[in-house]
This record gives sequence, C-alpha cells and structure tokens, in this order.
Amino acid sequence: MTTIPTITLNNGIQIPQLGFGVYQVDPAETKDATLTALEVGYRHIDTAEMYGNEAGVGEALTASGIDRSEIFVTSKLNNGFHKRDDALTAFDGTLDALKQDYVDLFLIHWPLPGIDVDYVETWKAMEEIYASGRAKSIGVSNFQQAHLERILDEGSVVPVVNQIEVHPYLTQDALREFGVSKGIHTEAWSPIAQGGVLKDETITEIAERVGKSTAQVTLRWHIQRGDIVFPKSVTRSRVEENFDLFDFELTDADVAAITALNKDERTGPDPDEFNYIP
Repeated sequence: MTTIPTITLNNGIQIPQLGFGVYQVDPAETKDATLTALEVGYRHIDTAEMYGNEAGVGEALTASGIDRSEIFVTSKLNNGFHKRDDALTAFDGTLDALKQDYVDLFLIHWPLPGIDVDYVETWKAMEEIYASGRAKSIGVSNFQQAHLERILDEGSVVPVVNQIEVHPYLTQDALREFGVSKGIHTEAWSPIAQGGVLKDETITEIAERVGKSTAQVTLRWHIQRGDIVFPKSVTRSRVEENFDLFDFELTDADVAAITALNKDERTGPDPDEFNYIP
C-alpha cells in the first residue's frame, strides 16, 4: 500500500498530508464513500457538522475494521454554535454523531466577523475542548491573517492548521506564509477549484508530459508546496486516481508555472464577509 507522507503539527501530532473530504457528499452515500476511501488507502477523513454527514463517517469508521488510532478524523464547529456553552454542546454532538470518544482535529468552521459572538470567545471554548483531551488538536478554517492575529494575541493555544480555499487560481501565498511563520499549517479546500482548473492550458501541458491527469498534477502541486489536501469524490475510480500521487514529481519550474496561474479568484465565500448561520 502507498505510504502517505505525514506532517508534524505544532503540538507534535502527525497528520496525513493527503486525506478524503466529504463536503457535499450526500449523507446517505457517506458511509459507502468513506469506506471506499479507506479501502483505497486513505487514513485521513475530513467532515463537518455543517455537512450533515458526520454519522456516515462514524458508521464507516466502525465498519472498516481498521484500528481507530490509524485514522485521522477532522470535524468542524457549525456556525450557529459560537457561544462558549453552545460550542461545548455542539462538540458533544459531533462525538455522538461519529460514535467516537475523540476526534483528531476540531476546527472553527468560519470566523463570522459580523455576528454578535466574537470568535475569540469561540476559540477559548475550543481550548477547553482541547484541554479535555477529546480533541487531540484544534485549529481554524477560513481565517484571514487579521483573524489569526487576534487568536494568537488573545488565546493561549496556537491553532495547528488553518483550512482555507487554495488552488492554482487562488494560491493564498501571503496567508500561507504567515501561517508558516506562526507554526500554523495550511489545509487546502476546493483544491482543484471545483474542477475549474482541470482544463487549464498550463496544467494540461504538464499533465501530458508527465503522463498524469490534470487533477493529479494539481493535487501533486499542493503536496509539493506543503499543503494538507483532501479531494472528494464518490466514484471509486476517481478516489483511486486522487490517491495515486506519489509515483511522480513536478519540477521546480512546473510548480512555479502552476503557482503563477494565481488570479485571486475564489469559488467560495469571502471570509471577511461570510456570516451565514444555518
């Protein structure tokens, strides 16, 4: 079986650099999709309460027969639970849905800068969850540099990751570099821009030269840049293709050429403006 490289987080925990994401996977399909990923060899699963499919992930973890210690599981705090007591209750709900005693990583899903609950209060609740040992690591998602700076100034635990939209058309270099300077690793969601980069001329040329698909080249670009990435698919052949990233390398020139495609073009919301509460 392919050995997936790991990254050491700032608290010493090892996280597989390649994982399987279940965003937009129908709850009814999540168990089977996750089981397929585990059969292929993935050992890192990324879900969220907002996705509505934590239970399916939990069912797959149980049905897989794989020792729980071998699988890295991430979930996220939903946007309606930023008050301290609500956050603690929501985390209990995540564990109940997953039917697990702990998660490996728990994230604040969005900073929600316009609501009446300050995300620093939310982060302090996350620190309580971390102290309990039921989340082995805590981090954030969709945080901009200004949001991170407040967490670092007013909190007592440095987030291990910031999960943000990153792909060749939104390289997020400055935010990624700020994270590196503080020991915060970048996780990339929408790593192929929801398919938007797959017909790009530059990526297509590289893919033809190395004998891989444009999706594989894009995911390999993430890996070589140091991103933690978790593509999603419910099709077994695509799940296998996305896993097959470790028998080739891009040249430094290839990586630079893909990075140069940046347009600061988002496929998702702007975190400075997004205040959606389901």
